[in-house]
Amino acid sequence: MAEVENEAAERPDRRTRLGRDLRALREMAGLSGRELAALVKISQSKVSRIESALAVPTLPEVARWCDVVGASDDRREMLITMTEAVFTEVRAWPAGSESRGQQQEEILQRELRARVVRTFEHTVVPGLLQTADYAKRLSVMLERRESHAVATLVAGRMDRQLALYDEERRFEFLVTEAALRWRPGPLSTLLAQLDRISSIATLENVRFGLIPQEAEAVVPVSHGFVIYSDHDGDLDAFVEAETVHANLIVSGSDLVDLYQERWSRLSEMALYGDEARKYLVDLAADLRVRFG
Repeated sequence: MAEVENEAAERPDRRTRLGRDLRALREMAGLSGRELAALVKISQSKVSRIESALAVPTLPEVARWCDVVGASDDRREMLITMTEAVFTEVRAWPAGSESRGQQQEEILQRELRARVVRTFEHTVVPGLLQTADYAKRLSVMLERRESHAVATLVAGRMDRQLALYDEERRFEFLVTEAALRWRPGPLSTLLAQLDRISSIATLENVRFGLIPQEAEAVVPVSHGFVIYSDHDGDLDAFVEAETVHANLIVSGSDLVDLYQERWSRLSEMALYGDEARKYLVDLAADLRVRFG
């Protein structure tokens, strides 16, 4: 078990090592970033992002990079293996509430770089839509920490929500009815949460999709995930999926495309706009009858 945890803890550094090694090869070959970009047939900005560990090169790009700089066969094989490993990173959650606070900060930084954020959830309300009370009750369940630690986590989540009001960015949500019915506290908590979603859904840069329980399924519901991308290609798209023990970061166009396809299929099952808001109103009325 310890070996698995150690391996997971090392994986986030592979992207940094890959960028550092590729930069070293470029410099040893006496090439500028602009010159290498032209030879590898990628943009100079992508060369910079790869070397700064902000982007992951594709396998063909690594192969061409090695060809251009005259890397040895052994070095080439090592870099390709490293690139394959970077495509899927597993970041194990360290123990302690401080690590969760760090997690919120890391998520915030990823969201700030992305221009388009697509979130699918089928178990709970997505963090960017949560009320403070909902977030607090969820954090207590997950953390079982002192109240001041939970307050720090909730404050971090509320700070992340400020991004929703940046009109230059776009946020899309797909949430199942089951997630909206899940009740982490008294009825008042859930009703306030549904009202919050209705309000956020009116923002011009937010698209909220609700997947009703009775909707005919066109694809299985697996697990929640978030797709980070942008409008102009300055950020390589990647996916984040949270599990009980770790955070999964998926990059590489082939893998990300799988999630983009899943998102498209799930979208076919959803209600949007006035239909979604009416469904939220009806859902709240049903909950009042059941639990009021």
